[in-house]
Amino acid sequence: MHSFKHRSAVESGFSLVEVILSLGILALIGLAVFSFQKNVLSLNRLISGNLTSQAEARRALKDMSAEIRSASPSSLGAYALAQTSTSTLTFYSNIDADASVERVRYFIQGTTLKKGILKPSGTPLAYNPANETVRESIHNIGNGTTTLFSYHDTNYDGTSPPLAEPINISVVRLVKITVLIERSTGTPQSPLTLTTQVSMRNLKDNL
Repeated sequence: MHSFKHRSAVESGFSLVEVILSLGILALIGLAVFSFQKNVLSLNRLISGNLTSQAEARRALKDMSAEIRSASPSSLGAYALAQTSTSTLTFYSNIDADASVERVRYFIQGTTLKKGILKPSGTPLAYNPANETVRESIHNIGNGTTTLFSYHDTNYDGTSPPLAEPINISVVRLVKITVLIERSTGTPQSPLTLTTQVSMRNLKDNL
C-alpha cells in the first residue's frame, strides 16, 4: 500500500515537471516567432523606406532635367543662368507653360534638397524674392563632400573635368547632377548614387 502511494507521488511529480518543461518550450517558441515577425516587419519598413526615397529622387531628377533643359532668358531678359555653385543652382525656365518665365532655385538645406519657385509680378514686372515659394524635393540627401551640381562647357566629352570655381556662367552648356541618397537607418549599405547630365538646348553654341 505504501509502495503504491510512493509510486503515485513520483508519477505525479514527473507529470508536473513535464508540464513545466512543455510550457517553457512553448514560451521559447512563442518568443522566437515574435522576434522573427518583428524582424520581418522591420525589414519590410526599411525596404519600403528605401524604395520610397529612391522613387522620390528619380521623380525629382526627371523634373529637374526637364526644367534645366528648357532654361531660357527671364521675362525681363536676364541670362538663363543666375547662380551656379556646387550645392545651389538658380536658373530661369517656363516650368508651367504659361506666359511668364519662372526663376527656379535648387539648393540643399540639411539633408533635404529644396526647390524654390519665383514668378515675376508687379508693374513694372519684377522677381521679388519675398514671393518665392519653397518646397521639399528630395529627402535623405547624403552627398557630404560629393558635389550636387557640376558644370561643363561646350567642349565636354564625357570624361573632362568640370569647370573650376568661380564658374563663368556664360560658358556653361551642361549641368551634371549627382545625388546620394542615404539608406534607411539599420542598413549597412553605402548611399544610393543617382546621376544625370543635362544639356541646355537654348544655350547651345555648336549648332
